[in-house]
Amino acid sequence: MGNITAAITAVGKYLPEFVLSNQLLETMVETNDEWIVSRTGIRERRILKEPEKGTSFLAIEACKDLLSKSQLDPKEIELVIVATATPDMQAASTAAFVASQIGATEAFSFDLESACSSFLYGMSTAARYIESGKYKKVLLIGADMNSSMIDYTDRATCIIFGDGAGAVLFEPNDEGLGVQDEYLRTDGQGREYLKVAAGGSMLPATAETVEKKQHFVRQEGRTVFKYAVSNMADVSEKILERNNLTKDDVNWLAPHQANLRIIEATANRMGLDATKVMVNIEKYGNTTSATLPLLLCDYEDQLRKGDNIIFAAFGGGFSWGALYLKWAYTKN
Repeated sequence: MGNITAAITAVGKYLPEFVLSNQLLETMVETNDEWIVSRTGIRERRILKEPEKGTSFLAIEACKDLLSKSQLDPKEIELVIVATATPDMQAASTAAFVASQIGATEAFSFDLESACSSFLYGMSTAARYIESGKYKKVLLIGADMNSSMIDYTDRATCIIFGDGAGAVLFEPNDEGLGVQDEYLRTDGQGREYLKVAAGGSMLPATAETVEKKQHFVRQEGRTVFKYAVSNMADVSEKILERNNLTKDDVNWLAPHQANLRIIEATANRMGLDATKVMVNIEKYGNTTSATLPLLLCDYEDQLRKGDNIIFAAFGGGFSWGALYLKWAYTKN
């Protein structure tokens, strides 16, 4: 028996029913379908409209999908990680509530937050727990209710983000499949370019912060775009070099779905044909922590055991990275 690796053995997803199309956005803010599609590749996004429901609801529903498809007893799950930039509330763990609600009563749990890189970093974290040999079933969820922090009068942000959740199960593998390598980076100087200014410890909520709309996400689009294009491409190229992979060795690129032009730039840098690039941004927009697991769910039928997948992401902070994984199963 070789070394233990951490493989993904099941996936699940959830998208809210309400569809916010570009045509509907035209009635809300000064924009149009052609402008949005040409700059982002997004045609519609899903929004959670049900009152008093938040990120945990999205995460729970994605878990239910995974549990139903895999016939997994939730009591077998030992760890639940919720990767999210929009937890239900401060202090109280969203992951703890999710674990309880899905019946994972034997698991411990925690939230992991690094903006759009949260799920990628969560993959690294889940893999380490599996590789330790102590844990056999780790449930990683990427979920965000981005609409909770979007100003729908701000054209720069409201066209981009949607709500959704995806979940994956990590288990030990002795065939050499699963997570092979990773290259993760951060640069704290970038946090001024993409952030929600108020609501944290530096600027707690007051009537003034609410009036000034400081609880909504703001970004300097050109700066973020420039950093995202260069850094996602750099780390993706780096992961290929470190593992002696050529473009022909790569079966799939699974890039964070922030902007179609960023995705295309990363693929071009790697020399990949468009047929090898997972894309669903036109349907969901940027779902932050959920983009990568949603890609796996949407492409699950096309994935084959042994496929080489390169994951790449870039998020606020700044945070970014790439991860190399060998897919562990072919769906029946």
